[in-house]
Order: sequence, then structure tokens, then C-alpha cells
Amino acid sequence: MKKALLGLALVATLITSCKKETKEEVKEATEAIGNEMEEAIDTAAVKVDAAADSTKIKTGEVLEKGAEKMNQAAEKLKESVKK
Repeated sequence: MKKALLGLALVATLITSCKKETKEEVKEATEAIGNEMEEAIDTAAVKVDAAADSTKIKTGEVLEKGAEKMNQAAEKLKESVKK
């Protein structure tokens, strides 16, 4: 009878120990996933900022070209009015 009780106590101890280790592993995995998600979000934010900057530059260039064409058209119109 003593052997059976000692065996059950040993099994109970092993089960609770395994549960603690499992909980720690789950906690570590959760933290790792959280860190990876933060890194992915940071990387995406940097890419979005870079794309926005690139778009701003391209838009500025297009606007400058458009303004130049408008100035040229205005000059041509002035010349044609003078004639």
C-alpha cells in the first residue's frame, strides 16, 4: 500500500512539474511571437514611410514638370496675342 501511495505521489509530482515546464515554454513562445510581430510591424512601418517619401518626391517632380509646361503655354499665348 505504501508503494502505491508513493508511486501516486511521484506521478503527481511529475505531472505538476511537467505542467510548470509547459507553462514556461508557452510563455516563452508567446513572448517570441510577440517580438516577431513587433519587428514585422516596425519593418512594415519603415517600408510605408519609404514608399510615402518616394511618392512625395515623384509627385513633386510631376508638379514641377506640369508647372513648366503651363509656363511655356502661357509664354506662347502671350506671343500669339502680341502678333
